[in-house]
Amino acid sequence: MAQVRVKARKEPVFHERFGVFTECLLTGVWIAVASLGVVTWPAAFAAGARHLRRRTAHEGGGLREFAVDFRSALRGGWLVGLAGWGVAAVVWVDVQAARAGLPGGPLVGAVGLLALIAAAVAGMRAAATWTPGAAWRVLLADAGRRTLLDPAGSFLIVGGLLVVVLSGRLVLPLAVPVLGAVAAAAVAVEERYRNR
Repeated sequence: MAQVRVKARKEPVFHERFGVFTECLLTGVWIAVASLGVVTWPAAFAAGARHLRRRTAHEGGGLREFAVDFRSALRGGWLVGLAGWGVAAVVWVDVQAARAGLPGGPLVGAVGLLALIAAAVAGMRAAATWTPGAAWRVLLADAGRRTLLDPAGSFLIVGGLLVVVLSGRLVLPLAVPVLGAVAAAAVAVEERYRNR
C-alpha cells in the first residue's frame, strides 16, 4: 500500500515536467509557423513565450490563446522584425567587407557579429516579457539593459540559439520544435533575473 502512495506522488511530477517539455516542442512548431511571414518572428516568439508562462503558472491556454497573443504582439512586433532584418543586412555587409580584405575589416566584422548576437538576445528577452498592450520600444530598451547587466542569462539564450542551429544542421526538422525550448529558456532567464 505504501508503494502505491509513493508512486501516486511521483507520477504527477513526472507528468508535469514531461508536459512542460512537450508543450515547449509544440510551442516551437507554433512559433515556426507564425514566423513564416519573416518579419513576424518577434510577435511569434512573444506569443510563444506568453503561452509557456501561462503553462508553467498552471493557467489555461492553447492554440486559440496563442493566436490572440500573436495578433496582439504583431501590432508593433512587425516593425521590430523588420528592424532585426535590417541589422542582419548591415552585419552581412560588414562580413563581406571583412572577407574582401578591406583595412580594419576583420575588426568591423567581429564587432558586427557581436552586435547582431546582442540584438537577437535583447529581442528574445523583450519578447519573453511581452504582455498585451506593452510597447515594444520600452520592452527592447529594458531588455537591452538586462542583456548587458545579466551576461550569464544572455549566454544561456545564446546557447539555446546554438542548439537550434546545430539541431537544424543535423536534422533540419529538429530546429522547428527546438524553437520552443529557446522560448522556454528566455522565459526562465527572465524569471531568474526578476527573482535576483
